[in-house]
Amino acid sequence: MKDFLSIAIESVKQAEKVIKYRVGTISYREITQKSISDYVTEVDLHSEKTIIEYIKKHFPAHQIMSEESSNDYKKTEYLWIIDPLDGTTNFIHGFPVFAISIAMMYKGELILGVVHDPIKEETFYAEKGSGAFLNGKKIKVSSVKEPAFSLIATGFPFRNKQYIDPYIRIFRELLYSVSDLRRAGSAAIDLAYVACGRVDGFFEFSLSTWDIAAGVVLIKEAGGVVSDFEGENNYLKTGHIVAGNPIIHSFLVEKIKKSLKN
Repeated sequence: MKDFLSIAIESVKQAEKVIKYRVGTISYREITQKSISDYVTEVDLHSEKTIIEYIKKHFPAHQIMSEESSNDYKKTEYLWIIDPLDGTTNFIHGFPVFAISIAMMYKGELILGVVHDPIKEETFYAEKGSGAFLNGKKIKVSSVKEPAFSLIATGFPFRNKQYIDPYIRIFRELLYSVSDLRRAGSAAIDLAYVACGRVDGFFEFSLSTWDIAAGVVLIKEAGGVVSDFEGENNYLKTGHIVAGNPIIHSFLVEKIKKSLKN
């Protein structure tokens, strides 16, 4: 496990070299539109290539799932899950909230997660059973118990417009119940912030596995709870995710279920 973690951390540091000095300098010819409101840049692709090559150098038999690749991987014991640049739209515009995210599955179970913010030079990491850390210091989820005092992170369903109406119902319900909501534009950062207590909870519709895998490990190892909107464990399958400290997580699930029922 220590070898896996050290390679994951070094991989994100290698990718940082590709990303950090291109913030806000991308030209339109370097941008490809994958779908409505969803973009990939040459920097995403270069970052992904850098990470995959570094991992494969050390673990050539391991399989890779990554946002910008074909993901034509076979069933395997060891699967690396990579988002080479989470928050591409922010990156394109020079909005300084984006991250590199790497997770590992062993026999279908998430066991390792790393989220690296190249602007703040913050590296969040966790291994199953070993706790969660930020730049070497142990972290834990917040101790906020009253929803009225909670700060909740979220993400708009910009890729899946069919979820706009139910999302707005949830958003409206929460605005009456919490201190405030924040939408920064990187699910990996949002989940890392739940893990270290900067926000008390998070929810979003229809995310991909590479968006959330690393953050899930961080939050669980920091004492938090992660589920789908029903409070079950199908978030990797559905992409619908709720996370938070135990009390705020329960509150969010209750509010979301009520909003969707109505």
